[in-house]
Amino acid sequence: MGVVLGIDFGTTNSVVSAVTNKNPVIIKNIEGGEITPSYISVSKDNNLLIGNSAKRQAIVNPDHTISSIKRFMGEKKKFKLGNDFFYPHEIAAKILKYLKDSAEKYFLSSISDAVITVPAYFSNKQRNVTKLAGKLAGLNVLRIINEPTAAALAYGYDNDFSGRIIVFDFGGGTFDVSILEVDEGVFEVISTYGNNFLGGDDFDFKILNLLCDDFKNKYNIDLKNDKMALQKIKEEAEKAKIKLSSENEVSINIPFITADEKGAKHLEYNLTREKFNKLTEDLIDETIKCTNQALSDANLKPEEIDKIIFIGGSTKIKRFRERIYEIMGKENDPEIDPMLCVAIGAAVQGEIISGTSNDLILVDVTPLTLGVEAKGGEMVPIIERNTTVPVRESKLFTTVRDNQDSVNVNVYQGESERCEHNTLIGSICLQNIPPQKKGKPRIEVIFDIDVDGILHISAINKETGKKQELTIEYPFMDNI
Repeated sequence: MGVVLGIDFGTTNSVVSAVTNKNPVIIKNIEGGEITPSYISVSKDNNLLIGNSAKRQAIVNPDHTISSIKRFMGEKKKFKLGNDFFYPHEIAAKILKYLKDSAEKYFLSSISDAVITVPAYFSNKQRNVTKLAGKLAGLNVLRIINEPTAAALAYGYDNDFSGRIIVFDFGGGTFDVSILEVDEGVFEVISTYGNNFLGGDDFDFKILNLLCDDFKNKYNIDLKNDKMALQKIKEEAEKAKIKLSSENEVSINIPFITADEKGAKHLEYNLTREKFNKLTEDLIDETIKCTNQALSDANLKPEEIDKIIFIGGSTKIKRFRERIYEIMGKENDPEIDPMLCVAIGAAVQGEIISGTSNDLILVDVTPLTLGVEAKGGEMVPIIERNTTVPVRESKLFTTVRDNQDSVNVNVYQGESERCEHNTLIGSICLQNIPPQKKGKPRIEVIFDIDVDGILHISAINKETGKKQELTIEYPFMDNI
């Protein structure tokens, strides 16, 4: 096996890495940067732009520029790019292809093998479509690995640390907390918890809404109806958020944002850190809720954690760091680069898979409970969240009516006791059950989670041996 790429496909930015001669390296993109903005667009002369080139023209070309596509992975909706419409995983594939091309230019050779990272709290569906995106990009995806776990691998690579690590993964679109036990090269995930709809973008939108509301109050003009103005405001909101990590106040000025019959209008606003903290308090509270849940699931107290690792740009938000310090009583470890470590960890995992590195072992967990629907809509768990993967579990079920000739098994993912509040990820219909009184047939439902965290399901009639397997196909994949 040749070079194995480690790809951190992020909501806001993406990074690609590889291990060469036992040394992890960050591969610069075609434009020469280590970090590639996860932007894609079609220019006015119909050229496909990815990364910095796409981000630079986002303000003047908002209708044909797409960002934060990772937030929509697995959703059945299309986005317009140029004259065509694409599903999120198809757009992701184009960004992954750009990273692949950058690596091939760096190594001057063809590369196909890769390990791709995902948020620890990504669902089965989202993991599947991420793997599909890699395939569409021309990659042989050897493994899907959780981002916090990758960061821990990066930290522990060529490091004799042993103890407990808590990893806070706070990127542009997602937030995860993972707790790992590290001992003599064995990285075992104890618990993970998170929110797939909490990230830096949400902080930006808080500022954006504040600016738009203030402008409307001043001039009675709603900038939310102006796509070009919104793109300008979003970029300035992101800059303000970043500055407030080190400054107590920032001045936001966007001249000539719009105009009316009285002339040009300028957006001006002074935002203090205190105001920003109040504005985003609910978002920070959610990170604390996830942190406490991860600690509870691991049955650990904050003082029993030895190391704190921050990954993702949003971990730089000062109030977030203050709140985490209040809980944990210690600072994060500064040795690891929060923007690059996930890709490096993915590359290390690639080296482990290739057999080049035999002194590291990774043991991960499934982030969400998996189960089936019972009579009355109750969720019957088969694999509980934070169960070590790979794993295979089964339960016996039966019929609820005399002479029932088929059983429909609905599979759900989530933590609610009621299926209606969880996510339906697939169904199996086991047919041709011989006539018997209710409660007599024995139907075994088997859940098998592989090393990528992807679920495989089967149902077996124990009397006849008839088996039905579920290959989860989503409607938007039909023609792929």
